[in-house]
Amino acid sequence: MSEHTTTRHTSTTPGTGYGRVSTETMKNIVESHRRRQTFWQRLALIGPAFVVGAWQFGPGNLTTAVQAGSGYQYTLIWVIAVSTVLMIFLADMSVRLGIKSPVSLISSIKDHLGGWVGVLAGIGVFLITLCFSVGNAVGSGLGLSMLLGGNPVMWTAICTIFVAGILLFRNVYRVIEKILVAAVVVMAIAFIASAFISNPEWAAAARGLVPTVPDGAWLLIVALVGTNFSVNAAFYTSYGTKERKRTEADYRDVTVVDTIPGIVAPGIMTALVIVVAAAVLGQTGEAAPTILALASIFEPLAGPVGSAIFGIGFFAAAFSSMIANATAGGTMLSDGLGRGASSGSTTAKIISGVILGFGLTVTLIFQTSPVQLIVIAQALTVFIAPILALLIVVMANRGTLMAELKNKWWHNLFGLVGLAAVLTLSVRLLITLLP
Repeated sequence: MSEHTTTRHTSTTPGTGYGRVSTETMKNIVESHRRRQTFWQRLALIGPAFVVGAWQFGPGNLTTAVQAGSGYQYTLIWVIAVSTVLMIFLADMSVRLGIKSPVSLISSIKDHLGGWVGVLAGIGVFLITLCFSVGNAVGSGLGLSMLLGGNPVMWTAICTIFVAGILLFRNVYRVIEKILVAAVVVMAIAFIASAFISNPEWAAAARGLVPTVPDGAWLLIVALVGTNFSVNAAFYTSYGTKERKRTEADYRDVTVVDTIPGIVAPGIMTALVIVVAAAVLGQTGEAAPTILALASIFEPLAGPVGSAIFGIGFFAAAFSSMIANATAGGTMLSDGLGRGASSGSTTAKIISGVILGFGLTVTLIFQTSPVQLIVIAQALTVFIAPILALLIVVMANRGTLMAELKNKWWHNLFGLVGLAAVLTLSVRLLITLLP
């Protein structure tokens, strides 16, 4: 009897042993619980999604939002709300891919779907970043010009050189992440303050959450989706997750403190810009013809202070997007070409420099950048977005890769809705542009 009793109680860990939870499982549960109890450890998980949010919320986003508010008042706020929800699901898939994949996302695509598919994805993202680079370059120069005076092109050159210097850091991703999280905070403060200054009709803004499509608004809707449901930015989330070495045990906390807030923040700021533009310009139907004119929307309400607030937010949006755009484009094309999947690789830094140089060159040649050209450039990215969205959804459903983090049915539902949305808008954009 004593021998039988001894056999049953071989484990020295309470609550483990024969017929109970294994010792290894208990250790994992305790460690996971300990990690989630620590507030500061949760805050340390903030990063990759905020980088994506900073990239997503750039001059093109601001420009299209002001066009929406000034031309159609509050009626297109629903586009931002829907785009943000879809973006959360796609970014979440990318986070899980970054956690589970033993290599980068594009390298995994090459392994599972073929090398040419991965190369195509890298080139596609690179082309999108070239489109964005012009607006970022012009916007950063104009933002500083609003605040400090002087030639906007001169400030564009200074910003470009400064960003190029940042990219030379050895652990470049960590440096960039800290800068961009701070930029998101600055933008949030600036645009929340702007919303209160403008004193909008909040009831009308709430009614804007009900989907309606005003006459002549399709191209602008496509541009709003292209900037807010930023598939290329969602694609890059996996790279930030991989750079920060997130684990499966971190996934739940990452979702709560990083993925959802990081994607919701730019959505809220975009909606606030629409609200402000609707309150100030929407009553007259006046549209801002140039980016410089965007700052003037606050002049009737708060004079130079209003313009300064907008200028701070606008510069933070342009500058942060310039950094993230160049880094993401360089990293993913380098990965597509098989030259390294880290933002710190030599090839990634060279390509990032090319993206910065392209934006600066176009700015120097044309000197100014009309709002309508930026709107069209943002809308054109929708043609590449369906390919990237499809790749994220397909890879997130690979059971051999994702195991227990494979997409559930509701992930696929929202993923397919997002894919259908960008496909539909691509067709609609083509019909709009053909005449």
